[in-house]
Amino acid sequence: MDIFMFVTLFGGLAFFLYGMNLLSESLKKTAGGRLEKLLKKATDNKFKGLAVGAIITIAIQSSSAMTVMLVGFVNSGIMELPQTVGVIFGSDIGTTLTAWILSLAGIDSGDNIFLKLLKPSCFSLIFALIGIAMTMICKKQRRKDIGTMLIGFAILMQGMTMMSASMEPLKEMDGFVSLMTAFKNPLLGVLSGAVVTGIIQSSAAAIGILQSISMTGQLTYGMAIPLVMGANIGTCMTAILSSIGVNRDAKRVTVIHVTIKLLGTVIWLIVFYAVDAIFNFSFMDSQVNIVGVAAIHSIFNIANTILLFPFSKLLVKIAHLIVKETAEEQDFKLDERLMLTPAIAVGECTTMMVKMVSKARDGLDRSMGMLMNGYNAADFEFIKKNEEKVDGYEDLLGSYLMKLTTTQHLSVEDKNRSSRILQAIGEVERIADHANYLSDSAEEIENKHLEFSDAARSELNRVIPAVRDIYTMALECFLSDTAVNAENIGPLRIVISEMCDKFKANHVERLAAGICTTEQGFVFNDILYSCVRIAEHSLNIAAIAYRLKPSGTAVPDTYVHDFKQRKDKDEKKYKEYVKKYNVES
Repeated sequence: MDIFMFVTLFGGLAFFLYGMNLLSESLKKTAGGRLEKLLKKATDNKFKGLAVGAIITIAIQSSSAMTVMLVGFVNSGIMELPQTVGVIFGSDIGTTLTAWILSLAGIDSGDNIFLKLLKPSCFSLIFALIGIAMTMICKKQRRKDIGTMLIGFAILMQGMTMMSASMEPLKEMDGFVSLMTAFKNPLLGVLSGAVVTGIIQSSAAAIGILQSISMTGQLTYGMAIPLVMGANIGTCMTAILSSIGVNRDAKRVTVIHVTIKLLGTVIWLIVFYAVDAIFNFSFMDSQVNIVGVAAIHSIFNIANTILLFPFSKLLVKIAHLIVKETAEEQDFKLDERLMLTPAIAVGECTTMMVKMVSKARDGLDRSMGMLMNGYNAADFEFIKKNEEKVDGYEDLLGSYLMKLTTTQHLSVEDKNRSSRILQAIGEVERIADHANYLSDSAEEIENKHLEFSDAARSELNRVIPAVRDIYTMALECFLSDTAVNAENIGPLRIVISEMCDKFKANHVERLAAGICTTEQGFVFNDILYSCVRIAEHSLNIAAIAYRLKPSGTAVPDTYVHDFKQRKDKDEKKYKEYVKKYNVES
């Protein structure tokens, strides 16, 4: 075997992988997001998921891309873990189509023109010609994408042709024959198939290489079967890599994928070779052709689906056992079965709302602390992760309560409690967002080595405690189910707004005098803006608590509007806050 055979083999493999990637990406562009929408809508039961997984994988020609897509959907909350199981099984079946397309290379066409046109070496060139013409002539992007898809398919098939050509001289080499004989050991065959596929991260490419080898006439069924099984294990490598840095449920998608392949391989190896030991299959030493490799690939994945698909729920449980839940993750759940007892379901939502509020307050405390005492990397990371958790609580509570209120009959008191939570979650989430923005400002001050003037620092030291007081009062007011402190929040919000307006004007004067820089001004204004918004959201939370008392008596909306807009019926309280935060100086 000379250097040119190696160059042809790996060059063909490069063409194959590039063509597959080009085909997959252009197909997804051509679909215009419709494949993803289909996936999200048609997975309400596992049988639909099975069909959709097969269809989409046939369309994009990559089970690895399908699994990566699932990991991303679960990580973003678009899909839930149980919905992915059927899609994974369907994807395993859909990916076998590639091997059948590649098997067209083995057609003995003779002088038949029609059969010659079916050979990849012929029709791939026609596809390439049409594709290039479309990309150069067509003006609409969709048609250009279709042209790119045809080019990708042509490159893929050309790569397969090159790999097959590079293998042709090997059938005359004794060393190659000896090497292939070693693969009669099933365990070695599975390991080799898994390692090669794991390296190139494409089962389709690994099967393509195996089909090329089969054309030498030196590959038997006894060698091909474990190699194909190993290739199916190796294709999990892409999913494993995609699960790095995602949430626990997204990691469980990968665990399910790997478990299906490993369990299927172990079970079918034991069953197949046990039956072979009894009946001594005559075909084991027979030469396998390119179509035979495709058939083995399809039979394994279909048999695997028939065997394991009924145990979809068990696969989800196994994934949970391997990727264990943290205490926080266990708390981050609302059981829909509780909806049968609405009072208990609302109680659980209230408990989760308490956790959401606590997290929002923790984030604000730390961001305010960084502005007062200096940047802290640990606090910065905490605030970022904390804000994501608050977002998660908002999504979970919102969807759960909407379903509860629309599908169950609630008492007046439970309706009011649900309404309080639904109205409040958005306000609390926005407070967490502004804690995040304030942490960004603290980081910017640190990274750019900004130093505020003494006057600016003095103003921040007055407005930040006021903001801390207002959100603490508002959140406590909401959590305690009392409106006692709500009366005090209105005048404090007005004081904070007036402070921020005054401090912005002061800062403009300092900029004009050259005491502060424009860069400092941007950060200072960002901080004051967040302070005003936190005060506004705090007032909204207080108004929600004020309007919907725990007794179930609702204050009219018009009165709530007056409550939020008045300077305050108690002018004395307003003046106390002016004096407390030294607004006049």
